[in-house]
Amino acid sequence: MTVRKEQLRSHLEYLSLFETELPWPSANPTVRSQRDPRELRVLPGAGEPLPRSLAEYEQAICNCQRCALGATRTKFVFADGNPRARIVFVGEAPGHDEDLQGLPFVGRAGQLLNQLLAGVGLSRKDVYICNVLKCRPPGNRDPQPVEVATCRPYLMTQLSILNPDLLVCLGRHAAMALLQTDAVMRDLRGRVIPWHGLQILVTYHPAYFLRSMNQLYLGEQDFRKLRELYDALPA
Repeated sequence: MTVRKEQLRSHLEYLSLFETELPWPSANPTVRSQRDPRELRVLPGAGEPLPRSLAEYEQAICNCQRCALGATRTKFVFADGNPRARIVFVGEAPGHDEDLQGLPFVGRAGQLLNQLLAGVGLSRKDVYICNVLKCRPPGNRDPQPVEVATCRPYLMTQLSILNPDLLVCLGRHAAMALLQTDAVMRDLRGRVIPWHGLQILVTYHPAYFLRSMNQLYLGEQDFRKLRELYDALPA
């Protein structure tokens, strides 16, 4: 199935699932109207004016105490990877290893993410990786709504500065935060969803596959689809 047919199918299925209106994809979904594809765009919910760089923005928010997680974290976890990447991965929150090192996806789930990337000829140097929450929830519990609401403007600002072409939601919490839906993963996984002029692909969090390795083939399928989308982007 071509990328165009896949996007058309995903668009119709997404409308039927959530009964909402989405901007219809252009004839060439990888071209953002007539503007420079790397021109900055401010996403809804992002802070304005945008900081001049990701490094500047990290310095501005790294001491955040806007929710209770600021008092329990070891390190603020901003991101890792290539700030010029066209692919951005969004997870839910730092875990134990991430909290200690101040980098996302450095534990067992991160190792599996590296493996999935390598399987389609990519590495962490080719992508950018961040989380919805910048601080670890105690005991690796699920993010609470107030924490997501507090941190979401940080994520939207970060994504606006990055201005990627493709977003990959790693798990339900990342998909919920960006798409603002409570749909279950079986209805989201593998979909290519138009979102504010770019494309979102939803897949399971690598931690899910660590618990259910017999399902890893689903992640491998999704990463092959990601590679197809990436290869279809204009130079």
